[in-house]
Amino acid sequence: MNRLHKYFAFSFVLIISLSCYNSTKDNVNIFHYNETSGVASIDPAFAKNQSIMWVVHQLYNTLVQVDDQLNLVPSLAKSWTASEDRKVYTFHLRNDVFFHDDPCFAGGKGRRMTADDVLYSFNRITDPTVASPGSWIFNDKVDPVDGFKVLDDTTFQVKLLRPYNPILGILSTQYCSIVPKEAVDRYKNDFRRHAVGTGPFQFVAWEEGQAMILKKNPNYFETDESGNRLPYVDGVKIGFADSKATEFLLFRQGKLDFINDIDPSFKDEVLTKKGTLRKDWENKIQLQVHPYLNIEYLGILVDTANSIVSSSPMKLKKVRQAINYGFDRRKLVLYLRNSLGIAAESGFVPVGLPSFDSTIVKGYHYNPQLSRKLLAEAGISGADLPVIRLLTIPIYADIASFIAKQLEEIGFKVQVEAIQKSLLLELTSSSRAPFFRGSWIADYPDAENYLSVFYSKNPAPPNYTRYNNPAFDAVFEQALAETNDSARYILYRQADQIMMQDAPVVPLWYDVVVRLVQPWIQDFQPNSLNLLELRRVRKVKM
Repeated sequence: MNRLHKYFAFSFVLIISLSCYNSTKDNVNIFHYNETSGVASIDPAFAKNQSIMWVVHQLYNTLVQVDDQLNLVPSLAKSWTASEDRKVYTFHLRNDVFFHDDPCFAGGKGRRMTADDVLYSFNRITDPTVASPGSWIFNDKVDPVDGFKVLDDTTFQVKLLRPYNPILGILSTQYCSIVPKEAVDRYKNDFRRHAVGTGPFQFVAWEEGQAMILKKNPNYFETDESGNRLPYVDGVKIGFADSKATEFLLFRQGKLDFINDIDPSFKDEVLTKKGTLRKDWENKIQLQVHPYLNIEYLGILVDTANSIVSSSPMKLKKVRQAINYGFDRRKLVLYLRNSLGIAAESGFVPVGLPSFDSTIVKGYHYNPQLSRKLLAEAGISGADLPVIRLLTIPIYADIASFIAKQLEEIGFKVQVEAIQKSLLLELTSSSRAPFFRGSWIADYPDAENYLSVFYSKNPAPPNYTRYNNPAFDAVFEQALAETNDSARYILYRQADQIMMQDAPVVPLWYDVVVRLVQPWIQDFQPNSLNLLELRRVRKVKM
């Protein structure tokens, strides 16, 4: 079947699929958005980036979830208790949750979810044959022998090796979504593109490169304050236009209900330098700006046993510090981000988390004189510095070029190379990228999620820089065992400061959620995790 025939065949499937669950033809109650990077998988075990997490969040549920105030609240588990020694957590599950109807079940009818499904899902994450990128989340935390236990259909237990306060946050991540064994057994490798969950939306169809369709789950267990069953919209259509310019055009034409983040190519058309809507956009669209638990940074590989590090001047701490002092983060945010973000002049842990305190954790600010001084102290002059390749993805090429230009004034020779995101992930995961652009989005609202990026016992991901400092590890481990929040935050700050002094990363800015939203969309609330929350979204006639 040629590409054109495939397109029309899939379009016909989408039309039939949509007509099956739309209440009217004139006012299609479908939420539309675009994913320029595509979606690599809808298997929760592979929910390693935002594009996958957004879809998985619609299709599946976890034991606990994060609300819009970053509190951990019930979801599939209606309640839980912790033992006195904080090593055993007992979860009491809802008994009214059913998996989506699917041929993998007897008679095609979704069955009730039980504690056995929780056991299966968690064991699957750590199964080496699955090769989940989230397999590390339970490492050195959950008892490897007796960590997960079914007490009865609605009672599930997690046993830890030692007290570990962030465990509830980990259980809220999309990796920990609950899946049925029948679906994995039936679809095998194709489970990556055939979801069967308990979530507010149900999988319908997916043509990679064209679109994905989800429909409202008529049996979803959550209701609103008036007892109305969620969600309100009838379905979700995700497009895969791979150009931000095309995405923006579709938004202007009213074919997308929102776009996430603003591409550099049109941000000046929409926003002032102060980050507000320009006059000709006012009252035509909604601008949502909200703190976002994400940090944008440059990573530096620091494993001196690696040959590409041992021959690089960046193996020296003072050279890495010189890079950190060598460019103006505030100017970068003002001119290249239209003030959308906060210059990252503290640690790796971003604004928005309760442990953040820029008066205690000191990072780097623009100081070219100090940068040159550090290079001299490292015994390196500009003439001695080889060309340093900075790997980035195309949409951040202008930011990388800005940094490179300022570093060149110090004496560095930086060559910016824009490559595809998939290749960058492959190179960073295999320790073949000495200097690279990165970002870290919180999976759960605890500073541990950020500091785990530098824990030496963690692989890549998340420890892409291969940072290894016993002093950092000791403070980090002490923080994990601390049950008092205030005391734990002090330890988090100490660990962050130790790492920042070693400079395996170059923090750029603490992020904000930036959304352009159509006026007919209501109750579409941003959140600090930037999860796509559609359960309470409404589309109204204009």
